[in-house]
Amino acid sequence: MSPATDPMDPAVAPAGPPDVAGAPAGAGDAPVAADRAVKRQRVLELLDVRGADRLLLTSATALSWYLDGARVHVSLAGDPIAAVVVGREGDEWLVFANEAERMLAEELPHDPAATLTRVPWHEPLAGSAATPATGLLTEADVAAELRAARASLLPAELARYRALCREVAEVLTDAATGAHPEQSERDVAATLAAGLAARGIDPLVALVAGRSRLGHRHPLPTAAPIGDRSMLVVCGRRHGLIANATRWLRFGATDPAEADAERRILEVEAAFLDATVPGAALGDAFAAGIAAYGANGFDADEWRNHHQGGAAGYAGRDPRAMPGIADVVQPGQPFAWNPTAPGAKVEDTVLAGPDGIEPLTVDPRWPTTRVAGRIRPATLQL
Repeated sequence: MSPATDPMDPAVAPAGPPDVAGAPAGAGDAPVAADRAVKRQRVLELLDVRGADRLLLTSATALSWYLDGARVHVSLAGDPIAAVVVGREGDEWLVFANEAERMLAEELPHDPAATLTRVPWHEPLAGSAATPATGLLTEADVAAELRAARASLLPAELARYRALCREVAEVLTDAATGAHPEQSERDVAATLAAGLAARGIDPLVALVAGRSRLGHRHPLPTAAPIGDRSMLVVCGRRHGLIANATRWLRFGATDPAEADAERRILEVEAAFLDATVPGAALGDAFAAGIAAYGANGFDADEWRNHHQGGAAGYAGRDPRAMPGIADVVQPGQPFAWNPTAPGAKVEDTVLAGPDGIEPLTVDPRWPTTRVAGRIRPATLQL
């Protein structure tokens, strides 16, 4: 690694943690050189198309992707503590000086061609790199191209993602099977968050709605008891990747009207999934899904009452689908559709794989039903 370029700290930066070149896909937490080389090549091709020399990456989504899962945050709600200038001759890593040694030792991949710049904590992280200059692109300049570049998960990424999705599903099962009707929404949410944290997963979202609050689409947990029916929602992040899932829990007898709505919302989801095929426009998949609301007995405009999900991966939705969006479904791209109606919702993280849709947030302990030839989560009855 080259000497630091920060004039206030000219010391030579030590190398990052060893790479795992040639290691099997998904080998632990370590970066994998083959994946990283592909990512860099994708960015260089983007520069070629735009006739630019450098690209400044500043968002947690882009940084975690490009740095192969590095944790670039301290606060879950804070801005990244690093930035990267991707250049044709090599990369410049901009890291706050008070975080640099830990980042080098524990997060940043080994890259002899990269230059580390230690930025004083009280100065802007991107500094002069953010100043408009000939040949420099920002993320805002190439937002759609960057989404396409990170859409198809590479082998090590996919191995990490499969493990993350499976563990998120397990945490949901553990919390639901241990719940009781008198338990508060906050207590259940605490169980979810603790289960995620124990597995090294950041609990980005932990929503719980009990019987009295099922009308809310994003039910931040309260002190209300969950009662005889509840909804649990989790978004968990590890290695920069985010898995999303929703599960329903019921104590006692099934309500026929609620069971019917649960069945019909799964049919709406099936329409989204059927249309999520590589090469299709994301806007077309969205249109197919929202058309299914009216076809399955819901108000035809029900989709307007809540977002419907979209592509997944290094952002909760990357991007969120909406009418006419031009992004194209890529092979090996994850999705998390989110069809919802009053008292009914389904959400799983899936992969648009070579053999069709592959559900990823799966725990064999959870009850399932078959819809459109796919195994889908049912309501857990206790």
